[in-house]
Amino acid sequence: MDPSVTGNVHSVESFGTLDGPGIRYVLFLQGCPLRCLYCHNPDARAVDDGTTMCAGDVLADILTYRMFIRSGGVTLSGGEPLLQPGFAGAILEGCRENGLHTALDTSGVVPLSVAGPVLEQADLVMLDIKALDNGLCKTLTGAGNANTLATLDFCERIGKPVWIRHVLVPGFTLDEPRLTALAEYLKKFTVIRKIELLPFHKMGEYKWEKLDDEYLLAQTPPPTAEAIRQAKRIFGM
Repeated sequence: MDPSVTGNVHSVESFGTLDGPGIRYVLFLQGCPLRCLYCHNPDARAVDDGTTMCAGDVLADILTYRMFIRSGGVTLSGGEPLLQPGFAGAILEGCRENGLHTALDTSGVVPLSVAGPVLEQADLVMLDIKALDNGLCKTLTGAGNANTLATLDFCERIGKPVWIRHVLVPGFTLDEPRLTALAEYLKKFTVIRKIELLPFHKMGEYKWEKLDDEYLLAQTPPPTAEAIRQAKRIFGM
């Protein structure tokens, strides 16, 4: 790895249990091109914010937790980590050199011409499919889903293990026909190891207020337990 490559870091979670298998060091990179209505880290969207760090210093910090994450690994999240491909790639390479499992949590919005080499370096890709319907995806995020679906196709071609993530938002994605269509679409992919249906929550709403940004889902309730169970049944969970 090139330890001198620099990037902008939003934050670190040194004992993560929700972003990949096992106990993980989760590095949240700054910057995201999407504007998801339900984003719980809107403060991570601006590309030029965060703390500028070099890959060598990040890896050195990761290695101080090596004993704690030896049965888990390292996850790069965001923001959108593939928006900083050189930095993300250097960290993934350094982790691999030190025998650490790596996961890349991405929306797949970055074109494969940029993202492909970084995706290849990760041991696991955690792909957040915002919506299978392109129009709904644009409504939810401000962008279409062509690059996301191309990312899944790419992972299938190279045999890269994938976890699918999909947020259940009442009035948008929490819809039986839409969920049925997504479940059917995903059946053809042999690299999918897990599907996570994540209930919409409003824990990040206060961040929107701090940024003086309108939170359009203020009146949208979290899904009920029964609605989540019904969604999971569609996917055979």
